[in-house]
Amino acid sequence: MNNRRYLQPKDVLSFGPFSLIAAERLLKKADEPVPLGGRALDVLIALTERAEEVVTYKELISTVWPDVTVEGGNLRFQMSVLRKALGDGRDGARYVSTVAGRGYCFVAPITRTVPVAGIAMTKRVQKLPPRLTRMVGRDDTVRSLAEQLQMWRFVSIVGPGGIGKTTVAISVAHTLIDGFDGAVFFTDLAFLTDPKLVATAVASTLGLPVQTQDPLVSLLAFIGDNKILLVLDNCEHVIGVAAELAERVVSEAPQAHILATSREALRVEGEHVHLLYSLDCPPEHVGRTATEVLGYPAAQLFMERAAASGYGDTLSDIDAPIVARICRQLDGLALAIELVAGRVGSVGIRGTAELLDNRFSLLWHGRRTALPRHETLNAMLDWSYSLLSEREKMVLCRLAVFVGNFTLQAACSVASETDVDEADVIDAVTSLIAKSLISATVINESTYYRLLDTTRAYATTKLAERREGHRIAWRQAIFYSKFLEHDEIIQSVVGEHDLSGYAPHIGNVRAALEWALSDHGDVAVGIELATWSAPLFIGLSLLEECRGWCERALSALNHASRGTRQEMILQGALALSSMYTKGQNDRVRAAIERGLALAESFQDHAQQVRLLVGLNTFFLRIGDVRSALPVGEQIGVIARAAKYPAGTVWAECGIGGAHYFLGNQAAAQLHLERGVALSVELDTFRVNSFGFDQRISPLVYLARGLWLCGFPDQAIRGVQRAIDEAASGGHPVSVCLSLSHASEILLWAGELPRASDLIEQLIAYAGRYSLEPYRALGIAQKGELTIARDEPEAGVNLLRSALETLRAQQYYLQITRFIGALAEGLRKTRQLEEALFTINGAIARATNSGVEFNLAELLRIKSQILVAQHDRESALNCLTEAIAIARAQSALAWELRSTMALARMLSEDGQRDEARRTLALVYDRFTEGFETADLKQASALLEDLR
Repeated sequence: MNNRRYLQPKDVLSFGPFSLIAAERLLKKADEPVPLGGRALDVLIALTERAEEVVTYKELISTVWPDVTVEGGNLRFQMSVLRKALGDGRDGARYVSTVAGRGYCFVAPITRTVPVAGIAMTKRVQKLPPRLTRMVGRDDTVRSLAEQLQMWRFVSIVGPGGIGKTTVAISVAHTLIDGFDGAVFFTDLAFLTDPKLVATAVASTLGLPVQTQDPLVSLLAFIGDNKILLVLDNCEHVIGVAAELAERVVSEAPQAHILATSREALRVEGEHVHLLYSLDCPPEHVGRTATEVLGYPAAQLFMERAAASGYGDTLSDIDAPIVARICRQLDGLALAIELVAGRVGSVGIRGTAELLDNRFSLLWHGRRTALPRHETLNAMLDWSYSLLSEREKMVLCRLAVFVGNFTLQAACSVASETDVDEADVIDAVTSLIAKSLISATVINESTYYRLLDTTRAYATTKLAERREGHRIAWRQAIFYSKFLEHDEIIQSVVGEHDLSGYAPHIGNVRAALEWALSDHGDVAVGIELATWSAPLFIGLSLLEECRGWCERALSALNHASRGTRQEMILQGALALSSMYTKGQNDRVRAAIERGLALAESFQDHAQQVRLLVGLNTFFLRIGDVRSALPVGEQIGVIARAAKYPAGTVWAECGIGGAHYFLGNQAAAQLHLERGVALSVELDTFRVNSFGFDQRISPLVYLARGLWLCGFPDQAIRGVQRAIDEAASGGHPVSVCLSLSHASEILLWAGELPRASDLIEQLIAYAGRYSLEPYRALGIAQKGELTIARDEPEAGVNLLRSALETLRAQQYYLQITRFIGALAEGLRKTRQLEEALFTINGAIARATNSGVEFNLAELLRIKSQILVAQHDRESALNCLTEAIAIARAQSALAWELRSTMALARMLSEDGQRDEARRTLALVYDRFTEGFETADLKQASALLEDLR
C-alpha cells in the first residue's frame, strides 16, 4: 500500500501508542509530548510519509540535511535516537526496519485522521482579562455559576451597577477555561456606541474576519459545533441586539455557552438569570469585636481597600462598629465600598465616617424615588467627586470621552492644555486610580486605563455640565488621527504585520469616527481619521466596517478635498474591503482605478503597486485574463523602478498566474519560479493584499503548472508546501486558496480519498469564515469528485448549485472547468444534447475570455460526448485539435488524456499498432508520477495494445 503523506496541513498519523502531527512537528505518546531532536523528527516524518516503502539512505540524507554534505554515520546516529524514543524492538514493537544496502522502511500500521478544526486561543484572539488575585465573598457564587453554565449553557448575571458582575464573570470564565480547551472569549460591550456592532465585536473577539453585511450569520457558521464559552459583559445599553445574538447562538450552536452580565435580564428563550446580591454586611446586632466584623465580606473588602490606600493599622475593636455601619450604609455595593475605603488612608476610619455622614444627609434628600442601591451608588459617586481637587475633577470629566481602554498618552493629549500640563494630568490619573475612579490593566505588555461604566456615565454628565463635550471629542478624534497616521506598523503594507495588538484602541477609534462624521462633528477631522484608521480596520479583519467608514468619508469630501492623498488611501481601502464584502462589481473597479490615478499623480509607487495588484486580482476573478497580464507587467515596471522587492514578487506571480490561465505554461513556470525564489529570499516578509499571499499564490500556481507540464510528483510536493505555509500563517483566504488548488491537483492525480478530505476541509473552513466563493469552489469540486466516483446525478446537482453561486459572486476564473465537469456528468447520465450544449458553451467562454489553460481538456470531454452520439468523425477532429493545443501549451498532462482517448478510438477501428505507437510517444516523455491515475491507465492501455 502506498501511504505517502498527501496534503493535509494537520494530519494526525497514529501508530501504536504514538501520534505524529507533522505540520506542528509534534510527536506524542498517550497525549504526552515525546522529546525528540529536530533531525530525528525529520527522519520520522520522512519515513511515515512513505510508510511501507523503502526510503533510501540517499533520500533520507537529502531530506534531513538539505544542501549539506554529511556522512552516513549521522543518519545512523539519528536512527538510533529515533528507535530509542519509539521503544523500537521492546516488547515486540516494530516501527522501523533496516533494508540492508538500501535504506529504511516504516513497517508499523498507520491510521491517518484529519482533526476537526476547533476554535482556540491564538495570537489574533483577544485574551481573557486577568482574574483578581483575591476576590472577596464571591467564591460560592463563582462555583455555583460554573455549575449552572455547564448545566444550562446560557446564564445571565443580573444586578445593579457597581455590584461586581464583571469581576464575578471573569472569575467564572477562568474557572472554566480548561473545560473549554481554552476556547473562552470575553467581549466588553461597554465599548460600543452602536448596537449594530455587537455581532462584529463578538466576531472580532473570536478572530473572525467580518466580511458580510450580516456578521451574525458568519458568527454562527464560525462557531458551528465547537464547544466555546462567550462572555458578554455590560449588555444593558445594547440589550435588544445582545439578547437576539445570545438567543440565536444558544439555539443554533449546540455546544456554545453564554455568560452575560447586565443590569436587567435579557428576557429571551434559554436564559437562566442569576441575581447577584450585595456583599454580606455585619448586621446591627453583631458583636462589636474586629474579629466578628471581619467575618463578613463587605468588611473584608473595606479593610483591604483601606490598606491599599495607605492605611497601615489593623482593624481595632473600637473602629469595628464604625466599619460595620459604613458597609450597611453602602448596601454592600463593592464599588461604593471601594470608593469610600479609598479615603481611609488620608483621613482614617473615623474621619471617613464623618465625611460620609455629612454627605449622605445632603445627597439623599429628595431622591426617594430612585432604587435604593442605585441611589447609594449615585450618592457615593457624588461624594467621591466632591472630594476631588479641581484638577482631578477636570481630568476625570475629560477622560469620560474614552470608550473602554485608553493609554496615558491618549489621556494627556485629551485632558491637558495650557492650564494643565501633561505632568499634572499624569499626577491626576495616578490619584484617581488610588481613589478607585480609574482602573489600570496590562494588555499585550502595555498599560491601559479605563473608567468603569458607572463612573464614566457619571463623569459624562459632569462633562456636559462643564460644556466641554464638543471640544474634548474633537481632541480625541485629533489624537487618534495623529496616532494612527504616524504609527509605521499600522501604515505599513497591508498584511505585513499582525495588528491584533492594536485591538484595544478600536472602540475609541469608532467613537471618534462616529462623532467626527456626524452632523455636530468635524467632517475634515473625520475624513483624516477614516483615512488613517482604514489599515487598522483591515488589519483586524473588520472589512464590512472599513467599507462603511470609507464610504461615509468619501461621500463627505468637498471639491477641495478631492484629489488628495487621503482620497487615494480611502479609495484603495474601499476597493479592498468591498471586493470581499460585495464581490467583483463596477464600484470596486472604479475605486481601484480612481486610487490608481491619484497614486500616479503623487508618484506613490508603493500605493500604485498595491492597487495594481488589486486590479490584477479583479481581472483574474472575473475571468478577464487578457486584461490581467498587462497589469502584472505594469506592476513589474513600477516595482523595479522604485526598487520595491515585494512589488517584484507580486509582478512575477501576477504575470505567471495570467500566463498559466492563458495556457502559456512554459512562460508561467518561468515567472512563477522567479516569484517563489524571490519570496523565499525575502524570508520573513509576507504580505497579503487583495487576497494575494506572496508565499501561497506563487506556490499553488507553480504546482498547477508542474502538473500540466507532466511533473505530478513535484506538483503534489508543491501544494503540500503551500498548505503547510498557509496553515502556519493562519490567514483564512490563504488556507482556502491552498486547499482548493491542492484538491484540484489530487482530483487530477486520481487520489480521490485524499481529495475528498481536503474538499470537506475547504467547504467547512470557507463556510466558517464566510468566504462564499471558496465554499462554492469546494462544492463544485465535490461535484467533480462525485461524478468521478460514478455518482453522476448527485454530482450534477452539486455543480449546478455551485455554478449558480460563482456566477452570483462574479467569480469566473475557473468556471469553464466546472462547466466541463457538468457536461461530463450529463454525458454519464445520458443527457447528451444538454451535455453537448453545455460543453460548447464552456469552449466558447474559454476562447472568448482567454482562460484556455484547460481548453484541451474541454475538447477531450466534447469528443467523448460526440462518441456517445456516434459522431466519431467529429470526435476524432476534437481530439486532434485538443492534442495540438496541449502541445502548443506544453501541457503534457492534457496531451496524455486526449492521446489515450485517441488510442482507444484507433484500437476500436482496428489500428492497434498505430494506437500503441501514438500513446507510447507521449507516455515515454514522462519522468515521474507513474503512480497517478492517468499514467496507470496509460500503462495498462499500452500493455493491452501489445
